[in-house]
Amino acid sequence: MLKQMHVFDFLVIAAYLLITLGFGVVCGRGQSRKEFFAAGGSMGWFVVGLSVMATLFSSNSFVMYPSAAFGSSLRVGLTLVAVTFMAPVVVWVFIPVYSRLRCETAYEYLERRFHVSVRCLASGLFILLRIGWMASATFAASMVIASVAGISQNVVILSLGVIAISYTMLGGLRAVMWTDVLQFFIFTMTILLSVALLISKSESGVEGIMETYFQGREGLVFDFTPSLTLKYGSWAILIGIFLEALSAFGADQVAVQRYLSSKDERTSQRGFGLNLLGMWIVIPGLLAIGVGLYSYFENHPEQLRPVLQDHFDTIGEPMPPMASNDVGNAVRRANLQDKALPQFVRLHFPPGMTGLFLAALMAAVMSSIDSGIHSVTTAIVVDFRDRLRPKWKPDDPERDVLLIRVLILLVGTLSVTLACFVGPLGDVFEIGKKTTAAFGGPLLAVFLLALFSKRTTSRAVFSATLLSACATMLLIYNCEDWFGDNWFAVWFWPIGFGLTFVLVAPLNFVFRQRTEPAEPPLTFRQVMQSYPDNTELAP
Repeated sequence: MLKQMHVFDFLVIAAYLLITLGFGVVCGRGQSRKEFFAAGGSMGWFVVGLSVMATLFSSNSFVMYPSAAFGSSLRVGLTLVAVTFMAPVVVWVFIPVYSRLRCETAYEYLERRFHVSVRCLASGLFILLRIGWMASATFAASMVIASVAGISQNVVILSLGVIAISYTMLGGLRAVMWTDVLQFFIFTMTILLSVALLISKSESGVEGIMETYFQGREGLVFDFTPSLTLKYGSWAILIGIFLEALSAFGADQVAVQRYLSSKDERTSQRGFGLNLLGMWIVIPGLLAIGVGLYSYFENHPEQLRPVLQDHFDTIGEPMPPMASNDVGNAVRRANLQDKALPQFVRLHFPPGMTGLFLAALMAAVMSSIDSGIHSVTTAIVVDFRDRLRPKWKPDDPERDVLLIRVLILLVGTLSVTLACFVGPLGDVFEIGKKTTAAFGGPLLAVFLLALFSKRTTSRAVFSATLLSACATMLLIYNCEDWFGDNWFAVWFWPIGFGLTFVLVAPLNFVFRQRTEPAEPPLTFRQVMQSYPDNTELAP
């Protein structure tokens, strides 16, 4: 494929990679610790909003939404409903708490509400969650890049990993956030151009695409069947994605770090509104790509046959004979829907646009890596080194920044290495959910208990969180053996979340406090009453 790419494609890719490295060099001059971790607290709502959207949308999403729409249904589009219902909680609860307390990490609040042990447990869960998420997200998009470009997937992962680690290590959060903005515009432009190309390839336009997609199929938009195994079931999306999004945008250091980089509370809130608007543009666009791919390959099934042939060659079996009209179904039965978009790109993208598509996927990969390693490093330094081993913190600020950069290199190397070994866990959607659900659900529960339960004790919440995380992880990897079926991965989010609440009630009784605390617990209400809105203090 590399030999078939036009010079314009190489120029687009080279320009993108040089610009991202340039951000690291420019933003890395004369950096202090606050500048490295929080961009000096000077970022505006536009950068904050697009950065949050680009980094948490991830390369998993870029691959998963078209794949889901091509493979089975549009039900995954209910993600937009779940995220919209989640938004007010983040805007009016989480952002004001972090902003008014002037936390360095989200988990600092948990120490002020409970105990340092709860802070360290939550931060540790976040680190495990984010490293697993980075590995799966990097694997997802690199698989498509490798397929389109015709090069080894591990080469893609390692090459993009080196570039992302480099500009993150040099430029800190400011470089990461500005590259996120660039990445948002690149993959948005790619989505719009891809949809336009698919429409132009259809002989009957948008109406014909929709007619082909829905013909003879039911339950494509909604399916409220009460089932734990139904893939993209409506209940699973509405409940599970609501909790996942609330955890990602409210209790995850990746998002919180961007709120803390903003000028004030109101700036963060406006930025989150922009993030929500961006999701309402990008997700429908990606689903439209999947719908267009389904319609196109139903009308031109022979163009999809090489995907099946490659699959059977890989597993060492002869491809069985089949009629042309059954090729698409055979691709879906073999769980090869991730291959449909790369095949269309190889066949039909014009010079320059293939390079833009690859740059968009590279942007998705590097956005996952840069934000993940930066936030994980922040958590390790602030929540563990500075809090538990303050003597390890150098007196010299320049040496401190140097050691932080070395740690970013180590965390990045670990994450990129793990990404090379994610494949056997399942398809990209399953990989992403399984590597985050066990830790993300309990982590969200900790924050909600901290914010809204005055009676929850430190020892009870610590024990309940640890037990529920372990139990959910055990269930995820033994579900088929124990129950005979693989549950849809999103259901593990409410399981981990709910189990924490179930356990904390009896544990509160076991670990009940003998005496009243000297000060009222730092719940959401107490924060809002006792700490001023820092928007009023901003210059």
